Amino acid sequence: MGTAYQIHDQDATYFMTFQVVGWADVFSRQVYRDIIIDSFKFCRQHKHMGLHAYVIMTNHMHVIMSSNNGELSGLVRDFKKFTSKRILSLISKNPRESRQDWMELIFKYHAKYNKRCENKQFWTHHNHAVELSSNRMFDRILNYIHNNPVKAGWVNEPEDYIYSSASNYAAMDSVLEIDMI
Repeated sequence: MGTAYQIHDQDATYFMTFQVVGWADVFSRQVYRDIIIDSFKFCRQHKHMGLHAYVIMTNHMHVIMSSNNGELSGLVRDFKKFTSKRILSLISKNPRESRQDWMELIFKYHAKYNKRCENKQFWTHHNHAVELSSNRMFDRILNYIHNNPVKAGWVNEPEDYIYSSASNYAAMDSVLEIDMI
């Protein structure tokens, strides 16, 4: 695997994308989005996460994050491991999940071709980590993140999408406190 999109500086701030395998639209349901929000809250309080921006789309999410203790790679690993276990467990045990068989098939298929997974794989292993080395770069990426729901046609203004930090930057009520830059 190449090193172009890896976390090299554990103390830096990075833009990353976490993608569900097979582009499965898991986050079209609120219950799964809320697992992500609760995990962000926990990591900010207990795992030294600096969460500077985010957006949760149906099959991926974008984040700008850092680690306050110099262990960003470990933080990302732990976040993805916990959320994948929690979401996979809920999908398999949720009798109201009409897409259960379809999603289970996708997660098992992707795990079959990955040595790091046992039975099911939820997230891809690539995070497309890009170090944000300037204010201009941060502003460009922040705009990109916040405009995802607008480009998808879900809202007219970025701050109207609940599962995004755009409302934080617009000084509006939000579902999650972030670490503004």
